[in-house]
Formats: sequence, structure tokens, C-alpha cells
Amino acid sequence: MGILSLLSLSVVLLNFLSPSETGPTPRVSFSLGSPGRFLTRFSSPDVSNTTTLLLSEDGDVLYVGSRDAVLALDVSHQDAITLKGKLDWSPSEKDLEQCSMKGKKMSDCPNFIRVLQFLNSSHIYACGTFAFSPRCTYINSETLTMSLKPDEGRGRCPYDPYQRNTAIIVDGELYTGTVADYRGNRPVISRHLSEGRRVDLKLDDTLGWLEDPTFISSTVVPDEEKIYFFFSEVGREYDFIDKFIVSRVSQICMSDIGGQRTLQKRWTTFAKAQLLCQADNELPYNVIQDIDTLLPAEGAPADDTLFYGIFTSQWSVNSGRSAICSFRLSDIKSVFSGNYKVLNRDTLQWSTRVQEKVANPGECGLHNASDNALRFVKENFLADDSVRPVGRTLTMVSPEHRYSHLSVQRVQAANHRDYTVLFLLTESGYLHKAVLLQSGAHIIEEVQVFEQLQPVKSLKLSIPQGVIYVGTSEGVVRIPTSNCSVYWTCPQCILARDPFCGWEPNSRVCVEVKSTKIPLVQDVDRGNVEEACSSVSLTHRSRFSSTKLSAGELVSVSLNEVVRLQCPPSSRLSQQQWERPNSRLSPDLYLHLEDGSLSFVATPTTLGHYLCLSTENSFQQTMAIYHVKQKSSNPPPSSHPITQAGGRLGPRLLTSEGPQRTESEPVPEAEQAEPTQSSKNPQTPTSEAKDSPRWTEESGPRGSEFGKERPLMWSRGPCYLKELVVVSVLLVLCISLLITVLLYVFRQRCRSRTTIQAGTPPRDSGSPVEQEALRGHCGSKRNGKALHSGQGGMVCNGALTGSNGHLPNTPI
Repeated sequence: MGILSLLSLSVVLLNFLSPSETGPTPRVSFSLGSPGRFLTRFSSPDVSNTTTLLLSEDGDVLYVGSRDAVLALDVSHQDAITLKGKLDWSPSEKDLEQCSMKGKKMSDCPNFIRVLQFLNSSHIYACGTFAFSPRCTYINSETLTMSLKPDEGRGRCPYDPYQRNTAIIVDGELYTGTVADYRGNRPVISRHLSEGRRVDLKLDDTLGWLEDPTFISSTVVPDEEKIYFFFSEVGREYDFIDKFIVSRVSQICMSDIGGQRTLQKRWTTFAKAQLLCQADNELPYNVIQDIDTLLPAEGAPADDTLFYGIFTSQWSVNSGRSAICSFRLSDIKSVFSGNYKVLNRDTLQWSTRVQEKVANPGECGLHNASDNALRFVKENFLADDSVRPVGRTLTMVSPEHRYSHLSVQRVQAANHRDYTVLFLLTESGYLHKAVLLQSGAHIIEEVQVFEQLQPVKSLKLSIPQGVIYVGTSEGVVRIPTSNCSVYWTCPQCILARDPFCGWEPNSRVCVEVKSTKIPLVQDVDRGNVEEACSSVSLTHRSRFSSTKLSAGELVSVSLNEVVRLQCPPSSRLSQQQWERPNSRLSPDLYLHLEDGSLSFVATPTTLGHYLCLSTENSFQQTMAIYHVKQKSSNPPPSSHPITQAGGRLGPRLLTSEGPQRTESEPVPEAEQAEPTQSSKNPQTPTSEAKDSPRWTEESGPRGSEFGKERPLMWSRGPCYLKELVVVSVLLVLCISLLITVLLYVFRQRCRSRTTIQAGTPPRDSGSPVEQEALRGHCGSKRNGKALHSGQGGMVCNGALTGSNGHLPNTPI
């Protein structure tokens, strides 16, 4: 209960904390159909749900288990995938009718191929759901025809197409993890196709060896003669109110033939342990999603075998996050050779207590043990300790991406060192290629595989061919594992830190390491451009030399225009900054936008040259130079128009090998050997937002020459001109209304002060003339004498009159 209280308290505390760490960011990103990342697709109107992939030994044929069919695809050509053969295997109308009568949807009643394994050199063993009545058959791999009539597949293939399963054939025998009943309540790990003295085996389900599992994968370790199964299930050893999911690894020995009296036709070597993907002081990532095996390097022992898995969490604090953990075979063996938990049959509670070992659970050769020993291993199959990840730390954490599938490969770099590369498929449809370094995981690139979200059931890596196959609901996609040709300069090739790629100094190209024996330049660990590309001129001191400034792009603007200068980033890991010669970019005049561009209002102060620099891993390179100049004739602008310079990739990228020249200037032979990045690869991937402004075809960002004026056009992008106009109009209206109200109030106060109310006697009697006026005797004579005009006007009956008897300043 102490552990339960601590864990409950941790959940409460961590729910108030939002994860602050950020995962690795893909350096470059390739959108769907990008010329910089070539993908090969296969699709057909009558092919869907490619849930199982099987690659031939020579890598020329890919067998695909889909809905109601088994396909043979010719993948020997790099530029195309063609259909070589197809075996239709669909239920009859009667089978579909019976499936519907069981209360199942008709969309779930077809035959979904879930098992596809090589039985021998000439045949494939296949199993399908077959309208919720599993069937299995033998298929000739050459002719793609059935050799025998399909037989029952219960215990070999799931009934429900949505239930996950795993299967592997070793020495002609099928080892599976699936469910053995229609409702899916009887999970089994079993062996089939046994011959001679060997019999088919399955688990003893009287004590609940499996608790509602979700099978993920299975693999064989030949040196150990064991099959390892990976799955997740309900952890009954934890007394929680809600079901607590745990990830498991279990083992069985291939030599097991069951007990003589106890555990007849049952596994005597079954044992399971918890896989704990957890960092210190954090909740565990307890739900396994996928796992792949990395065999040890040549000459290393089998105990160095690593298992890389994707884990997610059922806790809300880690919702939407994925973690990658690796487990060593030696650690798994150590846990299985330790103590085991004891199950109380009365309370069905697990406990740990010191007890005398009658036998070692999980040890091979127990089929000849005594009944007492077999009863002991029958009741003690859950290891007491958990398998911790390598280094007791997480290999990688991604707060932003939720991964579903992975493949792992060991790659030898140019320095003859081995690096581990992970291929991770996100649920949003991107494939990430990450290399594991001492400093952490570095995502080299991300490639968009499909546009619409769709279930992915299979991911197959072919190391000899250097490709990855992805099975989706629409077909099959092939992706090359390396993409070295996209890096056109030595800095870009080094900054990629791709163990597949290296820079060839003589030909000045980025090539695949295994394709040449010439010594290559590469720095996977640090990505230090200054040292790796020492043979290439990398001058950055004279940023505002006359040569560079003359090569800048001329931007003609009118005064009071809003100018926006684009800065194409070299990668998503780079940082952009702007500079001016002998001038500081004051924040009062300039606005640095999130996409790296610079925005300001054209004034005599802001005219001149601008330089955009991109810095990545302490290496700085010039990306764009602009010369903002006032137009010769300026029509009076009605408002603040916006002038934007630079398209999606901005102006021509200026590489570090030297300044960019105009098209009319001659190019020396030294620079012809290594063109600039923009001229060779206009589709170089950038991290600019998808809705960022672009040049239209009329503006021609790539075709126009530097030093020449060109019309600047505004196209799609975050334009705030309308918002600026609306806000300005509203501001003017508000100010006008306020001034009107103030003038009205001021006028009323003035009138009230200058007007004498009728019937209010003055305090002082005043002069005789004033008294006469107040009494209402407004005559022009006093004592029989006329008033002189110099006496001024009088107030008569509340009206001010002049000497002429009229209102002041009023003509007669």
C-alpha cells in the first residue's frame, strides 16, 4: 500500500505540471510529392488494407497480405513497383451471410490476411480472418497458388480484423500470439505445425497466464533457442481502482514439448516480466506500441542484442507523448533468472516472499522435470523484478509526435564507427529518420508518406536494398533510407550528420558511404563544418564587401510602404538574424517575424543594404542580400502598401564558398565544380511555414537577375494589410467622435457663461446707462440727448446690440 500511495501522490502532483522539455526537431522536412525526396507508390482500385508485408530473401519480391487477396509485387526496379501476381482469397456469399448473422458489420467480414510467413524455400504459410472464421493455407511462392485446401486457423489468426497478433515460423513450426475464441476472451501463445515427437503446445489458462493482452511482436534468438513475445496487458500485481496497463516480455523455449503428466501439451518454460520504460522521478510510459530487434555487431555476443520499442502512457500528464526505450538481452535474461512472484489462489493477489526454489521458471529442459517442479513453474511465472532500459534512461522522448511503428538499423559511418538509426512512423503520416548520438537523438529528416490519416499496419525495412516499405490502407509506399544527393554543399552535407552520407572532396558531392571506397569527409557526432570542410573556402568576415553588396537583390519601394524581406532558413535547426552595414536594427523601426523575415516601413532612414545570416551549430552562412532603394517616381500612396522581397526560398542562396554572382557575370571554373545551393537544388527543404508568402509565377523569384528592378507581387501568405486598414479606420472614427463630443461640451459651457438668464437682477446697480437698459428702456436718447456712437453697444432684453441698433458685425 505504501507504493500505491506514493504512486497516487505522484499522479496528483504531476497532473499540475505541464511537461517542459521539448523533443528533437527534424532538421529538414519533405512534403508529400517533394522532388527532393523520391517515393515510389503502388496502389490499385481493388487493393486495400495491406496489413502484412513479407520480403523475399533476395529483396526483389514483396508479398503483401491485403483484404481478400495475397499480392506479389516486383520491387526490383528503383523507379516503379509493379504487380507480379495476385491470389484472390475471399469468403463466399454464405460465409458473409453467416458473419452478418453473428451481428458483425459487413465491412469487417472480408478475409483480412494477418499471418504471412515463409514456411520453406518454395511455400508461404498464410492465415486470414475469413469472415470471423479464421482460415490458413499453403501458397506456392512462385506461382502464387494454393497447394492445399484451407484449414481451420483457430489459435493461429485472430477472428476480429482489429485485434493485433504476432506470428513467426522457426524451423517449419509456427509460433503465434493471438486469441482462440470468437469473443476474444481466450488469449494464447501457442505452437503449431509440429511433426514427429514434437506436439503442438499452448498456455495453461487455468491460472490466467495472460490478462487481456495486446500482442505486439515476436522474435527468435537463435543462440538462446528461445522465442520472445512482446505485448501489453492488465497488471494484476498492482491493486488499482482502474486497470493498470503494463508492458511485458515473455519467453518460451523451442525445445519445449510439454510435461509428461503435469502440463501435458502445455508450455513448461513460459515466463513473463515487466518492461519498464521510465525515467527517474517520472511516471512510466507503460503501453508498448511497437518493437524491433537490433542484432549485435559482428563478433559481439548474443547478449548484446537490443530491443527498441515505442511506448506511450495511459496517464493524462503524458498524453500524446511517445518515448523510445531500448532493452538489452542480458538484462532480460538476468530478470528471468531471478526471483518470481507468488500468486495467492484464494485472494488472487500477487506477493513477493522468500521461498525455496524447486525449479527455475523459464529454464529450458523442464519437460523432463518432476511433477512437483512443474507445479512450481506453473504457479510462479511472473518475474519479481522489472527489465529496466539501457542506462536506466529513455533513449528518446517526443512531446509533439505520437509514433506508431519503428524499424532500427546499425550503420557504419565513414570513420568505421557504428551508429544506430531509427525509422519512426508518426500517426500524422510522417517518417522520421533519427540517429542516436552521445548528446541525444538527432532527427535527420522527416518525410511525409501520406496526406490523409489512415491506419498503418506494417513497416518493413530492407537493409540490403536500403529501402523501407510502408503498408497503408491504400497500398504500399517505398522510401529510400538515404538521401545524400539533396545536400549540394559541404556544409549542408556535414550539418545533416547523416551516417549514410559523406562529402567527397575531389568531385565535391555528397554521396552514400557504402557506394564508394574513397575517403569521405563526415562528422556525425559534432557536425563541425569548420574542421570537416577545411579544404573549402569558408569566409564570413567581410560580410559587407563591395562584391557582395553589388550582388544583392534590388528592391524598389515607395516611401511609407511596408517592406517585408524574406530570409530562407538553411534548416529547421538554424537561426536567422539580420544586419545592416554600419547601422543597428532598432526594434522601434524593425519587426522580426517568426518565419525569420524582416518587416519595416520604407523611410529615408531604412533605405539601404540588408544582409540575412543563418546560423546552425556555430556555423554561419549568408542566405540573402537586399538593396532597398526608393523608386524614381513615387505616386502618392493612398495607404501603406506592402512590398515583399524574396519568395518561399527567398533570393538565391549565398553559400559560404563565395558571393553570389549575377547570371550575366562569368563564373570561374572553381565555382562551376560546386554550384550554389539554390541553382542546383531549388527544392531544398526549409522550415518555413506552409502558409508563408510565395512569389507568383509572374514575379519570378528564381529567374530574375540580381541588380535589376522587378515588380514585386504579393501572393498567398500572412498578409495583415486588411487588418491594418480596418484598425486605422476604426481608430480615426473613434478619435473623430471623441473630438466632436469634446467640442460640443466646450461650446455648451461657453454659451452658459456668456448668456445672462432672464429675470435675474444684477448684484450691483451699475451705471445709469446699464440700469436704464436693465429696466427695458432701450432708447437712443438719454435726458433728451442722443448717445454718441462712441459709447458702444448695450444689452437690451437680453440681446446685445451695437451703436447702430443691430447685432455686432452684422451688416445693415
